[in-house]
Amino acid sequence: MEEKKSNSIKVILYISVWVIIWGTFGSLIDYPLYKNKIYLEGSLYQYLTFTITAIISIISAKFFYKKFDL
Repeated sequence: MEEKKSNSIKVILYISVWVIIWGTFGSLIDYPLYKNKIYLEGSLYQYLTFTITAIISIISAKFFYKKFDL
């Protein structure tokens, strides 16, 4: 039972780290586009930027999950 709890906590932490990575990655791409007025805040393109970075993050997280022993 203790092993299952430990595993669940590791998985939750792993997912949390990837959410932070996704937000950081998306913001680093979004900031210069927004500041250079390539698109406006809240526009479809901003949502698209974060959606694409989320897809990249999910694919990366699945790839690395297989590499780690969680």
